[in-house]
Amino acid sequence: MAVKKIKDVVEVKKDAVVETAAKEVEKKAEKAVEKAAVKAEKTVAKAAKAAKAADKAPAEKKVVAAAKKAVKKAEKAVDTVAKKAVKTVKKAETKDAKATVVLQFAGAEFKMADVLEAAKKDFAANNTVALKTITLYVKPEDGAAYYVANGDITGKVNL
Repeated sequence: MAVKKIKDVVEVKKDAVVETAAKEVEKKAEKAVEKAAVKAEKTVAKAAKAAKAADKAPAEKKVVAAAKKAVKKAEKAVDTVAKKAVKTVKKAETKDAKATVVLQFAGAEFKMADVLEAAKKDFAANNTVALKTITLYVKPEDGAAYYVANGDITGKVNL
């Protein structure tokens, strides 16, 4: 049951990291879009002012061209932020990748997570102190795994 609780906590933390990264990316994207929009507005305002002053068709074309250029810059900024967001989320997900270690020896397979769990149970059954640290030494030739808990308590479990 303790392993399930730990897995649940890890899953919650993983979700929190991903959610935090997504929020951060969303904020950055909003800021980039706002900056691009402000630049576009300024460019369009300048072009409109120039068009009014000149009151000629070529000035209107400049306004349209300036607006299109500003929109392209805004789209590019949003794309850049979105790509960074995807990378950030992938990094967060990769940090919590699950791994399984299996030892194969003399035609037998031993899952190291199961061996570690057996060592923890053995420690709990034979000791009254809390488990703080545990180091596991697997010796398949002996058919056993030896552990050192809390730096000075030793024990053995069969594979």
